[in-house]
Amino acid sequence: MLSAPSLEGSPVIKLSSTEVSSYKPYTLYSSIAYCSPSIIGNWSCGGNCDALAGFSPTFWGGDGTDTQYWYVGFDRTLNTVVVAHQGTRAKSLYSLVIDLNVFMTPLNSTLFPGLPSSIAVHSGFADSHARIAEAVLSAVNMTLTMHASLSPSVTLTGHSLGAALSLLDAIYLSLHLPDSTRFKYVGFGLPRVGNQEFANYVDDLAVRFDSELKNGTSFTRITDKRDLIPINPGKFMGFRHPRGEVHIDDSDEWNACPGQDNPSSSCIVGQVPTDFEGRLSDHHGPYDGVYMNC
Repeated sequence: MLSAPSLEGSPVIKLSSTEVSSYKPYTLYSSIAYCSPSIIGNWSCGGNCDALAGFSPTFWGGDGTDTQYWYVGFDRTLNTVVVAHQGTRAKSLYSLVIDLNVFMTPLNSTLFPGLPSSIAVHSGFADSHARIAEAVLSAVNMTLTMHASLSPSVTLTGHSLGAALSLLDAIYLSLHLPDSTRFKYVGFGLPRVGNQEFANYVDDLAVRFDSELKNGTSFTRITDKRDLIPINPGKFMGFRHPRGEVHIDDSDEWNACPGQDNPSSSCIVGQVPTDFEGRLSDHHGPYDGVYMNC
């Protein structure tokens, strides 16, 4: 695997309106993930579903309580298999990620074979992912087979807890699908998921994804204004974000923030240095006019 380049000291770059617009489909998919399976199956969520007319759902699951909703389908416009996971209420997620009893655990060696034991993740996120991992893999495999003649990529997306599950999916699926599979990850309001070794592994994986995708950046985590979820769990607990942040600041400018946990005031860590300066109300958006709910 190629090693991720060091991005320390690189400048923050303002995104163009065209670049901002390119994230809209993933924003919509993440928002729709809050809908119930009956709505997903009929693709009947109103304007958000109508805006993705090129998409056809193939599989879905979850109960919205013990197991987050998830769905898989094919986007003919982007030629990609989409995997989206439901998030959770901001207050519930905040309680989970700041709980001082939270601990990190190594990734399950059956689900994640061959990974170094030094890689550890939030135990609650790992447990949630384990409940749906095999069902999602089966759904993705079958959807890829249905559209094999088009050689589609696989896109992982979600908001909040859904973004964390999608990030774990990016690693999990890359270990179980053919090496030729091209991946893209776009997460919204992502909390910190794992330790420094985890962040470094994700960065190295993103380098591989970039070389295979050949169509823009393959790994992006979008943070909104003063949302305090992405600065938790705290770095003092050993958690660290991987690279790929795009931050929406208070003026609604979108900034590409290089490196891990960039401290610039144009990025989430710099804009929200402590929980007291954050706002849970920013967690659900808007992201380019889209709020994260069904």
